[in-house]
Amino acid sequence: MIIAKSFILLLCFIALVNGESSPDAAAMTALKRSLKLPGSLNWSDPDPCKWSSSIQCDGNRISKIQIGNKGISGTLPPDLKNLSSLMIFEVMHNKITGKIPSFAGLKSLNRVYFNDNSFDSIDSDFFANLTSLQQQVYLDNNPFGPWEIPQSLKNATALLIFSAANCSLNGTIPDLLWGQTFPKLNTLQLSTNSLVGEIPSNFNESLQILSLNGQKLSGSISFLQNMTALIEVRLNRNEFSGPIPDFSGHVSLKVVNIRDNQLTGIVPSSLTELTSLSEVGLGNNLLQGPTPSFKANNLTLDLTGLNSFCLDTPGTPCDPRVNTLLSIVKAFDYPVKFASSWKGNDPCSKSPSWLGITCVGSNITVINFENMGLNGTISPSFRNLLSLQVINLSRNNLTGPIPQELTELTNLKTLDVSNNHLCGSKVPGFNPTVIVNTSGNPDIGKGCSSGGDGGKKANAGKMIGFVIGILLGLLLIGFAIFFLVNKKKQYRRMHPKQQRGDDQGALKITIGNLCGGGSESGFSGSDAHHVGESGNIVISIQVLRDATDNFDEKNILGRGGFGIVYKGELHDGTKIAVKRMEPSIISGKGLDEFKSEIAVLTRVRHRNLVILHGYCLEGNERLLVYQYMPQGTLSRHIFHWQVEGLSPLEWTRRLIIALDVARGVEYLHTLAHQSFIHRDLKPSNILLGDDMHAKVADFGLVRLAPEGAQSIETKIAGTFGYLAPEYAVTGRVTTKVDVYSFGVILMELLTGRKALDDKRSEEEVHLATWFRRMYINKDSFPKAIDETIEFNEETLRSINTVAELANQCSAREPQQRPEMSHVVNVLVSLVLQWKPAEQSGDSEDIYGIDYDTPLPSFDSTFFGVNTLTSIPSRPSDLDITFKSGQGR
Repeated sequence: MIIAKSFILLLCFIALVNGESSPDAAAMTALKRSLKLPGSLNWSDPDPCKWSSSIQCDGNRISKIQIGNKGISGTLPPDLKNLSSLMIFEVMHNKITGKIPSFAGLKSLNRVYFNDNSFDSIDSDFFANLTSLQQQVYLDNNPFGPWEIPQSLKNATALLIFSAANCSLNGTIPDLLWGQTFPKLNTLQLSTNSLVGEIPSNFNESLQILSLNGQKLSGSISFLQNMTALIEVRLNRNEFSGPIPDFSGHVSLKVVNIRDNQLTGIVPSSLTELTSLSEVGLGNNLLQGPTPSFKANNLTLDLTGLNSFCLDTPGTPCDPRVNTLLSIVKAFDYPVKFASSWKGNDPCSKSPSWLGITCVGSNITVINFENMGLNGTISPSFRNLLSLQVINLSRNNLTGPIPQELTELTNLKTLDVSNNHLCGSKVPGFNPTVIVNTSGNPDIGKGCSSGGDGGKKANAGKMIGFVIGILLGLLLIGFAIFFLVNKKKQYRRMHPKQQRGDDQGALKITIGNLCGGGSESGFSGSDAHHVGESGNIVISIQVLRDATDNFDEKNILGRGGFGIVYKGELHDGTKIAVKRMEPSIISGKGLDEFKSEIAVLTRVRHRNLVILHGYCLEGNERLLVYQYMPQGTLSRHIFHWQVEGLSPLEWTRRLIIALDVARGVEYLHTLAHQSFIHRDLKPSNILLGDDMHAKVADFGLVRLAPEGAQSIETKIAGTFGYLAPEYAVTGRVTTKVDVYSFGVILMELLTGRKALDDKRSEEEVHLATWFRRMYINKDSFPKAIDETIEFNEETLRSINTVAELANQCSAREPQQRPEMSHVVNVLVSLVLQWKPAEQSGDSEDIYGIDYDTPLPSFDSTFFGVNTLTSIPSRPSDLDITFKSGQGR
């Protein structure tokens, strides 16, 4: 009996000891069960403090979990928030999925690395009560669903580093009183997300690294002026506008990348004189004034793109007239309209003419800025243009007084400043011969309030009316939404089989009888066209028969694996190209490509991607209707020009075509609302218009690109000779497979040879292999160049640059290939050695995205409808469901 009691006491003592030595055992056991661990991690001991070196304890409490880059999969359990002594949690570069659970209340936590996994979300109160002194949070490169920076982040007041790049952030950057809330924050990285709006005015002055590139952020970048602790700032590829701020005091600044925005004005000397700089990107803006000359040594400088510098030579002053005009529009905050129009160093040039400027000879006589939406004040710099006879600033939003300096213009005959918000106790004393119109400025004669209040008061009535108008508009929208929702509910009750079968928000285009307009489509049989659920236009089969002369052979433009492409002409003279699927492939792969083509082209818009006008399904007929590209495919101009009776392409034209294609692919990869992989880039899928500009076509093999550097596995498709090695072997793709194909296209443009040509000798069959061998031998390389290309020393330098780019793009390892944005930058710099092609209109931005043209781009009124259904900006899928239905 005594022995039994002693044994029981011993067991209790052992249990007590184990309980005291492993109070975190339950949470750690839950972690072990939820993860799939490699054999190299020995987590078998009952005491987690005795697990591998990846687990560390402080006494008997877990303080560090460091299992990054171990090939781990599985999920994270909610029990982790019970590890009250946890300081460091690292699981980066694994394959963990599911939600990042809440760590709320872990007051000792100071470093978490969740980056480069497959997490799909993060708990909204993750940041609650995280008050450690050295907090670092890394969430980069995870395929989260759309989410916004949570308000709970403000609880992490000791935040030092917050990095959430490429993880589906959307919405605006919230006004969390950043400088007050996070006084120690020195690194903020939110690049490559979908953030919009302006930057909060109270951003941290303590920040050293700021990365916000690759979004839709807008407004001024004046917030940088007071952030004198900055070492690196990246705001490129956004929609920022206005001038570059003063960089005085930024003595530690090394990297400034603000290219690919809409910045205007002069590059300030406070930036060019910084000797600490090592990298500056200013290209693809609308900057003006002299080309900047920087003092920093060993500086990587990018000025390529759409800037409007007056002269090409860095540091060379502009014409005094240009300086004066820039000083005048500086008071208006350098509006984009002037930056887009004022090019060169002669404001009296007729080609191009300067907006609002009229000259007699080389003298500026008229400045007419009437009704241009200008804000700001009237600059005294007008007095430097002594030849001025007319100044018209009427019907704008200008504030402040009329400068006394304008009375010095001895040739002035008319000054019209009517209908603004100007102020001042009296109008300056102009010569009696000058006609001065100040009507419509209620504060002239009343004096100017400090801070421009006079203008604000003048706007007060308009603002009240504006707000009332907005409220009424919202009320009407509310009624409309209520009506549509009820109609949709009624429709679903009537058609229960047509409801979605998923809860994921996947965009599905349900297509039934979509050629003849039968009863299911809601259109009468006489309707030739209507708008489908996807927003693209459904076109009657009879219209397409009439347009192509009943698919007459004389209208055949080409044949492919999909079917036959016909030229057609609508009754209003609009030319179209109709791709008709062969009846033998209306299921399986062919149907998948048909659906993919519709799904992609109803979501993208870019001047270098072919436009889908509509589609048709009736019985066994499957047809796609595109814009007509008169010059056909690129392949006929490279490989078949002699047979086709064409002239060979000049080198400058080949460069422009390469740039067009690169821009189209760059848009698919990084600038569209979703990232796409084309998978079948080749000359026969590149179409040329009358102006010989190129558009990428044939989107039947497109796939959504995975997030970050991940790859997805697909069935191997595409065309041999253009397939990247890793894709051909494993079937796994990233955007880098398109980069490889583009590299081969560059080789074809350089050599005039096909990617795969079995008519050549064995060592020359594969272009990529042969080209690399020829390029290595600098003596023999000129022999590889297409003999139709006429080149001199300057052209040969350009050819060598493109050859080097082709080699980089076709590198065997995908990580060695550049991004398409780099490719575009290289080609832009070469194209700009010649006169660049003019943009086709104000509606296209610097990336070629036409925001003013609805999708599809056909005029909807032509088809008897008044509006086009809007396309969701970020569909979570590209699924299209085809509903059974008989043609009429």
